[in-house]
Amino acid sequence: MNFAVIIPMLVFLAIIFAIGYWSSTKLSSSSSFVNDYFLGSRELGGFVLAMTMVATYGSASSFLGGPGTAYTMGFGWVLLAMTQVVTGYFVLMILGKKFAIMARRYEAITMIDFLKARYQSNWVVILSALSIIIFLFSAMAAQWIGGARLVESLTGLSYNTALFIFAVSVLVYVTIGGFRAVAVTDAVQGAVMFVGTLVLLIAVIIAGGGIPNIMNDLINENPNLVTPFGADGNLSMAYVSSFWILVGVGVVGLPQITVRAMSYKNSRSMHRALIIGTVVTGFIMLNMHMIGIFARPILPGIEIGDKVIPLIALETLPAWAAGIVLAAPMAAIMSTVDSLLILVSSTIVKDVYLNYIKPDADLKAIKRISFGITGALGVVVFLLALDPPELLIFLNLFAFGGLEAAFIWPVVLGLYWKWGNKYGALASMIVGITSYVALHFYNNANGELFGVHTVTFPVVLSFIAFIVFSLLIGRKAYDYNVKTIK
Repeated sequence: MNFAVIIPMLVFLAIIFAIGYWSSTKLSSSSSFVNDYFLGSRELGGFVLAMTMVATYGSASSFLGGPGTAYTMGFGWVLLAMTQVVTGYFVLMILGKKFAIMARRYEAITMIDFLKARYQSNWVVILSALSIIIFLFSAMAAQWIGGARLVESLTGLSYNTALFIFAVSVLVYVTIGGFRAVAVTDAVQGAVMFVGTLVLLIAVIIAGGGIPNIMNDLINENPNLVTPFGADGNLSMAYVSSFWILVGVGVVGLPQITVRAMSYKNSRSMHRALIIGTVVTGFIMLNMHMIGIFARPILPGIEIGDKVIPLIALETLPAWAAGIVLAAPMAAIMSTVDSLLILVSSTIVKDVYLNYIKPDADLKAIKRISFGITGALGVVVFLLALDPPELLIFLNLFAFGGLEAAFIWPVVLGLYWKWGNKYGALASMIVGITSYVALHFYNNANGELFGVHTVTFPVVLSFIAFIVFSLLIGRKAYDYNVKTIK
């Protein structure tokens, strides 16, 4: 066990726990526990908003799975990953002021609160809650696996032991601190990600003898590594282009991202977050994936792609510096885990328990159930993560696609199209989810249909379903009600 590496990580964890404790003291004096625990009382400034979006989106996929896939596939995956640069800008431009204003008008604390108020349908609420719980369990499992592999690589402990240590670390500060703890720790973790990425990139380039030398080594090994088509030449432009739907346009439908668009303090905070978030996301996404492919000539033959970043950090940096740099992927993983954990907890507590099971629950009961559900969710995800896949990025992206297919049009058209109604929202969610799951299994067996990413057709089909059912059934119901009143 390399204590020179582990000590900086322990210091980082101590800071995170301190923030969690500080947030818990704010909770104890809060006048609205639910609003504070699940939304931070809508007090996020520009920097914190930008960093919490970057940190939530920049996950184990960005810091472990993505670079690991770039190590395997080459520059084609770097090109594909760069479609994520505009994510934060795109989300805040589309949702931005309108979503925040409507969320405040509806007194919405979660995305499902907004959908419930907008569509006035219990079925929309129930289907939304089920979608979030099912798909985000996959996403959380991916992050748990990434965190465990990082701890495993650093300490030499077994995977299961590393998984247990990581799970306990996250559960402590999220359970006691709620959304404010998540947002503030995200700001710290985002800064750590930025600095860690820069330091590791410089170290890898130096270890590889400079960029020209690294490029020559890659070409000598396999010329396809430096092309847009991947190591085996099968990464098509259609797939790369369609991937932008998954990590660009579709991100508007991710509940863990949309909830941040209702949590900021004022318009100035949003505008600052647009600029900061775009710059930081672009820097991290480009350079982390470049580190992945640059590591190939330095450490050839790594079989588990998710271990590329910790192994290359330990190879190219002094032990103490590696410990500091590897706090970046740990920060990325923890920041995504905490956001997903608090989101699923809010779905169960706020959208299901308080809406349908016990609307008159007192404050003590709400606190007890909130803490209990958050902790229980962590235990369930821990059990799911005990048998990990080879590349966690694909587990994470499966969850992303399912959530986007379910929510993108009910959210966006709910904001901007007055004829959108509960019939269109339900049809869009059902068509999006079922077509996505069906295509996922079809593509796994037969390869991508027409060479595009799985999420492409479900997003299109769910859009058509929303329009058709809103106009046909919704307008008929509206006309019938008007005639009945007359």
